[in-house]
Amino acid sequence: MSDAYDFSERIGRVEPSATLAISNLAAEKEAEGADIVDLSVGEPDFDTPENVVAAGKEALDAGHTGYTSSNGVPALKDAIAAKLRETGIDADADEVIVTPGGKQALYETFQTLIDEGDEVVLLDPAWVSYEAMAKLAGGELSRVDLAPHGFQLEPALDELAETVSDDTELLVVNSPSNPTGAVFSEAALEGVRDLAVEHDVAVISDEIYERIVYDAEHVSLASLDGMADRTVTINGFSKAYSMTGWRLGYLHATDEFVGEAGKLHSHSVSCATNFVQRAGIEALENTEASVEEMRDAFADRRDLLVDLFDEHGVDVDVGDGAFYMMIPVDDDDQAWCEAAIEQAAVACVPGGAFNAPGYARISYAASEERLREAVDRLVSNDLL
Repeated sequence: MSDAYDFSERIGRVEPSATLAISNLAAEKEAEGADIVDLSVGEPDFDTPENVVAAGKEALDAGHTGYTSSNGVPALKDAIAAKLRETGIDADADEVIVTPGGKQALYETFQTLIDEGDEVVLLDPAWVSYEAMAKLAGGELSRVDLAPHGFQLEPALDELAETVSDDTELLVVNSPSNPTGAVFSEAALEGVRDLAVEHDVAVISDEIYERIVYDAEHVSLASLDGMADRTVTINGFSKAYSMTGWRLGYLHATDEFVGEAGKLHSHSVSCATNFVQRAGIEALENTEASVEEMRDAFADRRDLLVDLFDEHGVDVDVGDGAFYMMIPVDDDDQAWCEAAIEQAAVACVPGGAFNAPGYARISYAASEERLREAVDRLVSNDLL
């Protein structure tokens, strides 16, 4: 039988998400009755705060179920702009596009800025979808490896300077980082600023884990002198407010950028879900206690894992944000992760998915009991 579909060349450039593939495999095994400790998923294990859920229900009851203005409900854009101003970004509501998830905001940014053959610079280890989005837009990748520097950017600035040039169209910065948890210093971001200004480069600043920071201070790249007009700030509600399934994110950039990206936004998703946007206002304005509770729990879990790994002679680079940790494993990290789920029933993501071979990413968005169980299983199966 002949195949009726002639698939596009651009879709052939990318592979399915490795993180979702592991998560799906874990779900399949759980459906078969296996007790899987799933440390693969980038999702807080807390319920959405009750007041946010209540705001969503109230919005439904009030009939907020139709389309909104394409770029977002004005009250939510006002709240986002106010929040951005608190981080030092000179933001106006008209410079915001509200999207169905932060991933959509990223996708629209790549599509708006990148033409066929344009150079995109990534900092490795890098979240899996950056590469895919760059390739879907036709971009060519250059990469800077932070692994030899404890996953930090500041000691790698010389290497970044050797990579970024007048031919670079876009640099992607993610702090706090997925998959490492690294929080980049202000000096590191000033180094990014200097290179971006020197070579006239646009920068994506993915700040989705901004509220999950422990022993460091988060700096918004667009708040630095010279970066307001060349930074697209990406953020959302999934991680800080445990709203992954609500699908709500946003981007902030100049009026000119928002005008161009708004074309793609209006012709693709139309708008983010109406009642979800109303819940987002409540999340921004009235959830500080819930955010602190989650952040404190993640910090305790991170410290627990560091101690457990240390007991078994495993040295890890400790991140100051997000809820991920990269652990050194066999050179064949794919085989190690396959053994971890098949033999120990522990789901981890191969570091190669993030262009960091020899590591596995674990998420500590799980209870302390399950984290202890995961380490015990890995040790008993000679995987640590």
